[in-house]
Amino acid sequence: MMAAHETILLSSCEAALLCGMSRSAWYKQLAAGRIPRPVKIGSLTRWRRYELEGWIAAGCPPRQKWDMLCETKK
Repeated sequence: MMAAHETILLSSCEAALLCGMSRSAWYKQLAAGRIPRPVKIGSLTRWRRYELEGWIAAGCPPRQKWDMLCETKK
């Protein structure tokens, strides 16, 4: 269960930290299609914490495979 102080949507810095990498490495992985798609809110780009935690638990598959895994769960 998520603690009350944990953010649901993460910035690139927070997402990178959660996944153990630098912000620049995070954006390289994003450009290469290796991390889950972000959520756009106006000019903001954020990642869902629960999705990143699930992605990590699944072994950090490439985005295409992750998208297929998520589709089968719906």
